[in-house]
Amino acid sequence: MLSLSAAEYTAIYLSLKVSVVATLLSLPPGFAMAYILTYRQFRGKIALDVLVNLPLTLPPVVIGYLLLLGLGKNGFIGQHILQPLGISLIFTWKAAVIATAVVGFPLMVRSIRIGMETIDQRLIQASRTLGAGWFDSMLTVILPLSVRGVLAGSALMFARGLGEFGATIIVAGNIPGVTQTIPLAIYEYAASPGSESMAISLCIVSVTLSLVVLILHEVINKKLTRRS
Repeated sequence: MLSLSAAEYTAIYLSLKVSVVATLLSLPPGFAMAYILTYRQFRGKIALDVLVNLPLTLPPVVIGYLLLLGLGKNGFIGQHILQPLGISLIFTWKAAVIATAVVGFPLMVRSIRIGMETIDQRLIQASRTLGAGWFDSMLTVILPLSVRGVLAGSALMFARGLGEFGATIIVAGNIPGVTQTIPLAIYEYAASPGSESMAISLCIVSVTLSLVVLILHEVINKKLTRRS
């Protein structure tokens, strides 16, 4: 039986909270971006594709620092948009959500896009022939047939969010009870002599949560396969 302190339970709660919120916020734009990259042809599409996937190749610390520059008090967004509205994001759990969303967004878009690319184009053409507009075709054909991709993208992003460290520690800091997630707590314990047992406990929790997410994804995916 794991022995966890109140601070560790808070870190677990914050990790789940940040991952869930980041996944839910990224889902609509992720689906829209996957749709654009799959079904639309326009000049600059390659550049947009590269930009969407750029966070996959950048070190998370770089992403966090760029977010810090943009959202900070002296940054363009922070100075001209957030401050006039009285909004402060840096070193809050909301900043951790933004960092997690940016880092995991390409995984979601890729998964949804793969799901869309497997759709038989004749089904979409048939819906158009029957008088459905692009929005109706998206709701009645593309969206239902992309459920597996949406599910996979959400699961990947959620699991990625549970392990996010580099971008989060830069833009949100490592404040116990405020922004300290599981990876940040493990980092702190690993750097503190005599805290190995607490670090191991959180490692076990992290592995368990990831396994639960992956197992649920596989179970739901199999059910969807049987129905189809």
